[in-house]
Amino acid sequence: MNVTSTLLSGFIATVVLTTLMAGTQELRFTRLNIPFILGAIFTKDRDLAKVLGIVLHFINGWWISFIYAAVFESLGLATWWLGGGMGLVHAAFVLTVIMWLLPGLHPRIASEQRGPTPTRQLEPPGFLALNYGRRT
Repeated sequence: MNVTSTLLSGFIATVVLTTLMAGTQELRFTRLNIPFILGAIFTKDRDLAKVLGIVLHFINGWWISFIYAAVFESLGLATWWLGGGMGLVHAAFVLTVIMWLLPGLHPRIASEQRGPTPTRQLEPPGFLALNYGRRT
């Protein structure tokens, strides 16, 4: 496995994903902001949460790129369709399992099982993160 290529590929893929997510937010397709949600785990300050979230988002992009590279290397195959298929499985896992678990893991996300609290919280994502918009 070429570490430099994997780091570069992970960085480029994260830049593309982050750009697409920011664009879909600005075009009002979704309200989902993964970097903000990541940063809000560590701070109540919304501006600082955005900065921390971007840093964490890129770190996640890098370690996930090593998982993709390991799969490519173990199969001896690195094609666009294999990467796309892995990306679909990855997205399906995040949208169905991780988003479902997030209210139990994140200190500032409300739960669909608990009522409102006096502390302002982030909206729970719901199944497929649909609470952040039907086009999410």
